[in-house]
Amino acid sequence: MTPPQPRPAGRTAAEVVKPLPLSEPALALLTPEMTVRQYLDALIAVPLRVDALRVLALALPKPEAVWWGALCVHLGLAKPWKPSAEQAVESAEKWVTTPTDEHRRACALAAEAAGWDTAAGCLAGSAWLSGGSLSPPKLPPVTPRDDLTGQTLAGVMLLASVTDPKTANEKQDQFIALGLQIAGGQVKKGEKAG
Repeated sequence: MTPPQPRPAGRTAAEVVKPLPLSEPALALLTPEMTVRQYLDALIAVPLRVDALRVLALALPKPEAVWWGALCVHLGLAKPWKPSAEQAVESAEKWVTTPTDEHRRACALAAEAAGWDTAAGCLAGSAWLSGGSLSPPKLPPVTPRDDLTGQTLAGVMLLASVTDPKTANEKQDQFIALGLQIAGGQVKKGEKAG
């Protein structure tokens, strides 16, 4: 299997956010020449947290984005977790560190077991949707859309941040800061945040 390809560098924010359901205030901040970082800084300054999470989830290379999601699930969800949630997070983490088709396909099973309506299930699903084929191995390949990993990870961030509505904004700020650290190389995939 071909490992997931990083997204092309140097794309403008407008190119990155095309498939995203951004809010009207977020769209009003976007200019054609903005870099992704400039756009994120503008969203963070308002703050438009949900929009910033969506943009960051789509802008990061897929393995780094899934790792970010895993770290945010650990930060956002109190333990103990159901065994299916543990398995889903472990499957996604395993795919990040060893992105084989076997590990990616294991993420599909883990997402189903945990439930696509959970942060852990969406996390495993985001790895499953990262590339390769969605059809069984002996059937013609069906490739997922390039934006599905990021779109699914945005759901992970929202689900992991709203477990307690009183702390949702604080958690979202923490998730954004962590995502920016990953984007800046201060936290690498496979490393825990410090």
